[in-house]
Amino acid sequence: MSRNAPKPPGGDDRAARQFVIDGHPVAAGPIAPGLHIVATPIGNLGDVTLRALATLAGADLIACEDTRVTRKLLDRYAIATPLTPYHDHNATAARPKLVQRLGDGAAVALVSDAGTPLISDPGYRLVRAAQEAGHPVTAVPGASALLTALTVAGLPTDQFLFAGFLPPKQAARRARIAELARIPATLVLYETGPRIAATLADLAAGLGRRKASLCRELTKLHEEIKRGALTDLAQSLTSVELRGEIVLVIAPPEAERPDAKDADALLRVALTRVSVKDAVGEVADATGLPRRDVYQRALALAKERDHGAAR
Repeated sequence: MSRNAPKPPGGDDRAARQFVIDGHPVAAGPIAPGLHIVATPIGNLGDVTLRALATLAGADLIACEDTRVTRKLLDRYAIATPLTPYHDHNATAARPKLVQRLGDGAAVALVSDAGTPLISDPGYRLVRAAQEAGHPVTAVPGASALLTALTVAGLPTDQFLFAGFLPPKQAARRARIAELARIPATLVLYETGPRIAATLADLAAGLGRRKASLCRELTKLHEEIKRGALTDLAQSLTSVELRGEIVLVIAPPEAERPDAKDADALLRVALTRVSVKDAVGEVADATGLPRRDVYQRALALAKERDHGAAR
């Protein structure tokens, strides 16, 4: 039944809304007015919940980051609810209009491009505005790249810190890593393919050989999970370009500072980015080894590298 079909006798037109699963239509009952925070799949469209489908079909309006992305999900399940964009670039203008719709008694669903809204997107301001205006806010939980990565990383999950995206500029990124180094919990970061090599190099320099899992394109066709020490992961990407969405999960600091056997691995990564002098400083700070010893190893490795390149 389409949105333009006649209303059922004596009924609200919401009762006519539906979604379709494997060719079978499912009626979506009316949902309460207010703001509904709806988690959507992070890749595989089959990961959506039944409650999420019923909410999206029963809403009066869906606010989303990119209408083209959300439309793919709606088309998969034959949901005809109108879409409106709500993202970083239009949030200031769009937010009052959405709050007005809530004031008119509408049921508005908020989704992000993938996963749970408000995680690294501007949704929290809309939630706050709705609450301040006295409108109910309801969570419809589901997929999250953060939690999905934690479950497959093989690292401690009793305490973790989600730190979002690190700063794109190296100086600010290194400063932030230095702050995170002191936190006694598993770290979870988001990163993009073009920046992952530089980020891993700085993480290796700042955190040493902590165990880590690089989770890429989770739940999608080309899902990939690489596990190893940060230094090893960084070195494996010095000449490789990754694509797609990436979640990094990094083990907490266990009373283990890198020792002499780790210095070579750290130096190899550092020497791909900076001068011998700067590499020595980074590795000496990370390992606590005497700077003169690290300097001698750096000279030997630089000579070995140059010799290999000359062949």
